[in-house]
Amino acid sequence: MEIYKKPILGHLHPLTQLAQQIEEIFSAMGFSIIDGPEIVEEYYNFDALNIPKDHPARDEMDTFYLENGRVLRTHTSSMQVQYMQNNNPPFRIIVPGRVFRNERTDAKHDIQFHQIEGMMVDKDIKLAHLKAVLFECLKRLFPSSAIRLRPGFFPYVEPGVEVDIKLNNKWMELLGAGLIHPKVFESAGYLPGEWKGFAFGMGLERLAMAKYKIDDIRLFHNGDLRFIKQF
Repeated sequence: MEIYKKPILGHLHPLTQLAQQIEEIFSAMGFSIIDGPEIVEEYYNFDALNIPKDHPARDEMDTFYLENGRVLRTHTSSMQVQYMQNNNPPFRIIVPGRVFRNERTDAKHDIQFHQIEGMMVDKDIKLAHLKAVLFECLKRLFPSSAIRLRPGFFPYVEPGVEVDIKLNNKWMELLGAGLIHPKVFESAGYLPGEWKGFAFGMGLERLAMAKYKIDDIRLFHNGDLRFIKQF
């Protein structure tokens, strides 16, 4: 007699597994999950986010420029102002998706990867709210690791912070964040001082490399089943 064996149907990619875990964490904190286009107007990718014309990120060596003033989004932050223009506060959202950079591929960089943008807007948002949200997420992902905030600079937040995690007795930079810059609110058409908020952007591959101790980002994208089946 043959015993029926359930067919092997495969399983989720490690990046998909991690993305779903992060989405569940933020959903539990009341965040909505928003999708956004991968091709966006240059304005929403740069100008609306207070990124000056001469910023290195706008160089053709970093950005894929298309026709009619459009680009392949370089970060999911391109949804910030678009969302604010079409939705009334208060709100809290995350925007997961692919982003693209015109740069040389190596163990730490690729021309496409995934980001999760987060944003919360309300009447009285402070840096403490940002810290609480990020620490809740990262403590769920890295329960035994120390986490720290340190000053950082990004044109679309003020003040800006960078978040590090301690792995193998070394501090590793994980993500950038901060309170939304007044000029970004202005781009969205909000009155000065009417609303406050925070934003953050985390690279999914970077988180996965830290969580699973992977030292080459290209392993996530080359389709090698020997690697993928380990997860």
